[in-house]
Amino acid sequence: MKIAVIGGAGVRTPLLVRGLTASDLPIDRIALFDVDRPRLARIGGLAARLSAGARVVVCSDAAEAIDGADFVFTSIRAGGTAARASDEAVCLAHNVVGQETVGAAGFAMAMRNVPPLVAYAAEIARIAPRAWIVNFTNPVGIVTQAMQSAAGARVIGICDTPTELFDDVGAALGLDPAACRFDYFGLNHLGWLREVFHDEKPQLTRVWSDGDRLRRFYRRPLFDAAFLSELRLLPTEYLYFYYRPDDAIASMKRGGTTRGRVIEELNARLFAALEHVDGDPVAAYEDYLDARNASYMQLETLDASPAAAAAGPLRRPSRSMTSDLAGYDKIALAVVRAIHFDQSRIIPLNVRNSEAIADLRDDDVVEVPCVVNREGARPDERRRATGSVRNLLQGVKDYERRTIRAAISRDRDDARRALAANPLVPGAAVDALLDGLQWQA
Repeated sequence: MKIAVIGGAGVRTPLLVRGLTASDLPIDRIALFDVDRPRLARIGGLAARLSAGARVVVCSDAAEAIDGADFVFTSIRAGGTAARASDEAVCLAHNVVGQETVGAAGFAMAMRNVPPLVAYAAEIARIAPRAWIVNFTNPVGIVTQAMQSAAGARVIGICDTPTELFDDVGAALGLDPAACRFDYFGLNHLGWLREVFHDEKPQLTRVWSDGDRLRRFYRRPLFDAAFLSELRLLPTEYLYFYYRPDDAIASMKRGGTTRGRVIEELNARLFAALEHVDGDPVAAYEDYLDARNASYMQLETLDASPAAAAAGPLRRPSRSMTSDLAGYDKIALAVVRAIHFDQSRIIPLNVRNSEAIADLRDDDVVEVPCVVNREGARPDERRRATGSVRNLLQGVKDYERRTIRAAISRDRDDARRALAANPLVPGAAVDALLDGLQWQA
């Protein structure tokens, strides 16, 4: 089996290679390609160290990497972390939510990533038409939909946000997530958990009035227990930006920096460590992963109140309760194994709607539990959005469709209409944001 990685210089690549090659998959070659050749050389060398047997090769062009591949992973970041950091700073200056995938900064990232990914998808469909594309590139839902609609590619979008929520809820309920069924629906970074079933018995109905239990469902104090009790849904963490945008902006301003800047500094330290001939690159990489994970969602949720301070640092789920779907690398492995071994496993993924959510178009990409086997991934059942979130769901999907159109056309008027459709962007700020964001890169 051959695996190709487009965007192979990304920091996730060594983790992905380690997970795939340590499995029972018959992988004999992993081909890496990236437009950043110097960085690819460093990451490629580290990935080769972490490979459990498969040969890791660095390719000079995308076609060489794609040719003969059974699975192609796409994980690019057009403009690098510098563009992300710049976009987030512009958003903060205009008091607008700006996060890598959400709000105005998410719009800019989609505008940068969609065109090259559509081109790669077309090349994959031409060179390796039977290959499955597993997309990590953010914003995952927008990019996956663009690749499907423009190139007709066989693409599945992956994100670990739903499974991390499943793990945390299972742990708080004292249940093994692997033994539960999760009624979940939404879009990437806009999803809700409606119910958890264990032995086919609903579990959340008994906790909606238990404020302490509701708070334990989240690693940080994102949502008020009374709000969750009234909503009767468990939002994924990115809904924090929609339900508490003013708090998110205030927190980031208090932090004095942005997540993009933090990642830039962490990446710089990692690559500086990889340059040292006498250092241990694997240890440096492990330290990098720990630091990056520990910083996740901290700036956005800073709170000066005594109650928040008492909540302590980021809460991690118990290792014994962590499923084999915790993390991008593990979900990627689960998807490839389910397709290769024809397992019909249930995994939450970003796929073509095909009536899975009746409130959206069939050709929209949605994030729902899917049956994954040799035929790919298909939604496990049909469902409707809960009334309390239907308008937000439909509004964000309208924005996503418009953003795809703008990313393909590169027309400023299309871009203006797309950005204005984002629920987190006030109309008065649209033109100033278009002038400041790096959406044309």
